[in-house]
Amino acid sequence: MSATVVTIALAFVGYLATYLNSVRLTQRQERLLRVNRQLSDFYGPLFALTETNTRIFNTFMERTSTRPDGRSPFAVGGESPTDEELAEWRLWVTTVFLPNIRAMRDIVVTKADLLAESQVPPVLLELSVHVSGYEIVVAKWASGDHTQHLSSVPFPAEELARYARQAFIRLKEEQGSLLGRRRRHSNVQPDNDGVRWRRLDARPSDISI
Repeated sequence: MSATVVTIALAFVGYLATYLNSVRLTQRQERLLRVNRQLSDFYGPLFALTETNTRIFNTFMERTSTRPDGRSPFAVGGESPTDEELAEWRLWVTTVFLPNIRAMRDIVVTKADLLAESQVPPVLLELSVHVSGYEIVVAKWASGDHTQHLSSVPFPAEELARYARQAFIRLKEEQGSLLGRRRRHSNVQPDNDGVRWRRLDARPSDISI
């Protein structure tokens, strides 16, 4: 009788351990799927766009640094740009900068469910308002009104770049950790008795626009 009870108890413990392990693996897989989506659909594109936009703006500033003092007319504290320089600015805004920041805004608006936070961070709200401001400015340019050349809300360049970079790196690290755990589990198979487990191949192992 006691032997039967022990056998049943061991079988139950084995079943419970298998069930709990299955739950953990399922939760980890679901987390990995979400992290993959966050990287591919939100933070990956956002990070790439912020880095690209910064480099393009730096290129623009270098190309327009044609004054005797070597400064760009669009540098903070410099003399006001000429009509020709403003025309160049409008060209870059309409063909490069606005499409880039609009793409960033669209990621936030259409993929908000992939945010790492429970609420939209202020820096992303500032980005959205900044883009809307430029859309109004560009619409005025299209109608021949060139009295305004900047969005009413500054571009949060440094804060946005830092946010996108840190979130991307953090998620890549988590993705690597989850993939590592999954690989370790995939290298484990049951012995012939289906209870004990063994490893198959374990080894040691900044700027405003």
